[in-house]
Amino acid sequence: MIPSIVVFGTAGYARTHLRRARALHDRGEIVLAGACDIREPPEEAGVPVFTRDPAELLARVPADIAVVATPPHTHLPLVRLALAAGCHVLVEKPPVLDLRAFDELTERARGRACQVGFQSFGSPAIPVIRAALARGAIGTVTGIAAAGAWIRRDRYFQRTEWAGRRRVGGQPVVDGALTNPFAHAVATALLLNGTAGVVPERTTVELYRARDIESDDTACARLCFAGAPDVVAAATLAAEADHEPYVLIHGTDGRIRWHYKTDVVLVGDEPVPVGPPRDLLANLVDHVRDGVPLLAPLAATRAFTALVEAVRDAPEPRRLPQARAVGAGPERRFVVPGVDAAVDAAAERLALFSELALPWTLAREET
Repeated sequence: MIPSIVVFGTAGYARTHLRRARALHDRGEIVLAGACDIREPPEEAGVPVFTRDPAELLARVPADIAVVATPPHTHLPLVRLALAAGCHVLVEKPPVLDLRAFDELTERARGRACQVGFQSFGSPAIPVIRAALARGAIGTVTGIAAAGAWIRRDRYFQRTEWAGRRRVGGQPVVDGALTNPFAHAVATALLLNGTAGVVPERTTVELYRARDIESDDTACARLCFAGAPDVVAAATLAAEADHEPYVLIHGTDGRIRWHYKTDVVLVGDEPVPVGPPRDLLANLVDHVRDGVPLLAPLAATRAFTALVEAVRDAPEPRRLPQARAVGAGPERRFVVPGVDAAVDAAAERLALFSELALPWTLAREET
């Protein structure tokens, strides 16, 4: 069986999905049957059927798999449409924006595969780290942190209408540091914690903004679970310098640090080699064709969806008066002095920003 694939979305990260689908097509592993978007697809995509209407595409193309790589607030209706047409689905992160929608999607997907676009779940570092934890390489795990500090310029927030927004046209879209650019760090920390598929007992979030946007560009969170360590996440897009994001696993006898973008794993001070990551679309194709287990199944994103919901429902982000603008035009960026060190301190101490005696913190919000 050679599955037929359609892609919803042709811009932004959807271009990566189109390139990967095209590579699988050229190797004879799939048929790239079509795509849809409000914009024309890139010429190199070479899709035989293109339309602006997803329902029309599914009516014209008998697809086995649909890739949904559109803005977050459009995921649920498009996945509904694809599942109703009998497709298996690869949906970009976050799959949906609240737990009610998550439960609906879980029910609708019964009998169909639903993979979520957390590429870090395809890293061979995950079984390597799990093996190290199982043999007690760092003793008992006491907590897991996710951390990221990047520079993002004005052009990043101008790339699409939903960038930097909490809602679009009255609908939640929940853009933000933890829910979008550093979503992989948070979701993978939850996966390694063994709590990716459960709803936290308590979620605490702190949202801040260095620039004049709706959503947060600096944030932290703590997710607490019954019978499992806490997961703490801290991130900023107003960094003084770009840093490699990482997951830090704390143990009674040491730590494991994983730079998930470059797949550098340190068990204590010892680097551990890992192989190249596995592609999630190829994995979904193998699952549909041969029953290979999914690497990033929908069920493994429930805790992350709970965090997205908590961010959605949290008070508006607090403006950071310490932030200063650097540069001009689309290259302008905002910097919060000391925020890079604050992100690292949060990961090192498994602490929220408000617990670090910083000048710009606010009272915590718990859900």
